[in-house]
Amino acid sequence: MSVHPITAEIQTLTVGMGEICVARKPDLLSCVGLGSCIGLVLYDPIRGWAGMAHIMLPSSSSRGSQGKEKPGKFADTAVFGLIAELESRGALRSFLRAKMAGGARMFSFSPTSSGAIGEQNVTATREALRIAGIRLEGEETGGTKGRSIVFSPETFLMEIRCVGQESRLI
Repeated sequence: MSVHPITAEIQTLTVGMGEICVARKPDLLSCVGLGSCIGLVLYDPIRGWAGMAHIMLPSSSSRGSQGKEKPGKFADTAVFGLIAELESRGALRSFLRAKMAGGARMFSFSPTSSGAIGEQNVTATREALRIAGIRLEGEETGGTKGRSIVFSPETFLMEIRCVGQESRLI
């Protein structure tokens, strides 16, 4: 009689624009086609939980109730929405760490005086993390090319893919 190990099937959970998703190993979290958007991951390396937000815009102010209905859409609500989702599953805020990618300047005609939307998204996400007291442990932001990311709650590594370049890990 042979004994076969039980193997868990790994799922890749794709986080759509404005969404928040939470996972635990062995599952993976993914954002595809990040241009000016930010793929933000918060993770608790002690408890093994991770959450990802696909942030589209820097601020929920003057957007009515959208920040409450879809907190992942805005940098200022996504950070705290992720914290709440992770804490509800047992993660501890004091252990949370962050990684992010995206925030590219996708169009050369983007305004420069106040910064392009990608730059605003990066700045607003960093500020929300600072306010929340969460350390940003890795990032790849800016530039002019879109990215796709995959995060592993098992290894706490983010793989960043960009067309025409080798994938990188942060």
